[in-house]
Amino acid sequence: MDTFSPAAAGLAWQFDPELLRRHDRPGPRYTSYPTAPHFHDGFGEHQLRAAIAGSNVSARALSLYVHVPYCSSPCFYCGCNRVITRDHSKGVAYVARVLSEADQIAPLFDPSREVIQLHLGGGTPNFLAAEQMRELIDGLRQRFSFSEAASRDFSIELDPRHVTRADIAGLAALGFNRASLGIQDFDPTVQRAINREQGVEPTLEVLRACREYGLRSVNVDLIYGLPHQTLEGFAQTLETVLRERPDRLAIYGYAHLPNLFKAQRQIPDEALPSPEQKLALLGLAVRRLSLAGYQYIGMDHFALPEEDLSRAQRAGQLHRNFMGYTTHAQTDLVGLGASAISRIGDSYSQNPRDLPGWESAVDAGRLPVWRGLTLDADDALRAELIGQLMCQGEVDGHALAARHGVDFESYFSDALIALQALQHDGLAEYADGVVRATEQGRPLLRLLAMCFDRYLGKVESPARYSRAI
Repeated sequence: MDTFSPAAAGLAWQFDPELLRRHDRPGPRYTSYPTAPHFHDGFGEHQLRAAIAGSNVSARALSLYVHVPYCSSPCFYCGCNRVITRDHSKGVAYVARVLSEADQIAPLFDPSREVIQLHLGGGTPNFLAAEQMRELIDGLRQRFSFSEAASRDFSIELDPRHVTRADIAGLAALGFNRASLGIQDFDPTVQRAINREQGVEPTLEVLRACREYGLRSVNVDLIYGLPHQTLEGFAQTLETVLRERPDRLAIYGYAHLPNLFKAQRQIPDEALPSPEQKLALLGLAVRRLSLAGYQYIGMDHFALPEEDLSRAQRAGQLHRNFMGYTTHAQTDLVGLGASAISRIGDSYSQNPRDLPGWESAVDAGRLPVWRGLTLDADDALRAELIGQLMCQGEVDGHALAARHGVDFESYFSDALIALQALQHDGLAEYADGVVRATEQGRPLLRLLAMCFDRYLGKVESPARYSRAI
């Protein structure tokens, strides 16, 4: 059996505030490479159909992602694609259209290709009433071949403020075995500032119900850097959550981008922690998780040592996509719903972000492709490299380059020059062809990846990305 120690997993980070401030710049989160701003409208329905036909040769399993955009109220920190409404009848028409979209795309896949992973994100997926949720899942089962393997992952993001024990029982009966609960912070002052007030006990009861009804993994989302957040208050939130021993935690840094996200304009700049305070909040979280025995997965994610993500990372089988970190690397990802992104074969495609645009395409009986791209040989090489950095914290450049038929040091000469600044400050190492994040550089995996991103700065403005810390 694999052994685990917090120090070996890189959790005992030592923060040099001045050094990290020097490197704290905007950059992608690398849920894809190339990143979404580089998708283009030259990729449409014809190209997606061709990509699916080509992917059928591989017989890879499928992952389904369904985006549910509706929320009953706005959380001011949120940068997700969502529609605010209290009219829950809108879920009826939305489910019908998702299944109509599935009617268009499902027959294009070889029927032997099973769905090994399903994820509902948003928005607020549990905006859908129990009847609508059942119609959605049953409808997808009728259109796709759902795997019954013990390793399948059927997961859903939940707003605990609007979940009952009966809801959890219903989700378990539909086959869901993972849930992600949004908490952010239990401090009442912080909750009022972000327009998301939720009680401690009702939230924890949802977590306990997930376990009672047999869900094998529960994730908790927390955020550091929120308005009026303090070390004392965040410490209390961490203690409360860790007493429940969630299987995974995501500790996100709040990205204040009011020019991009209108709701964030409700948060005054002066209410936000300073860079030093924000760094201290992250340090507090890392120390507490380390003492509690959690393994650092990458970016903002932590998991218990025997959780599937931790096992996959130690086995070198971790993968990252638009659903986050996953153990199902060898799948094609099919996105359904407004704004959803698919990764099929060597292509990316995205549905319209605006609800009317997606609705009109589905109603016209078209695959609702807004934009996308086909990866070229360079994209595929860099995507594999960046994926390994984000998942494992290191990459054997010579081995990777040999698989792609190039010489690593000559091909990536510019990237290795850019890497030198991180090496100089002790955030990265490069020796014998291996690029590796140091313990001190583990919080800044994005910076290593950015060295190898040939698109960065050529098209998009840095203002569209969150900062690395």
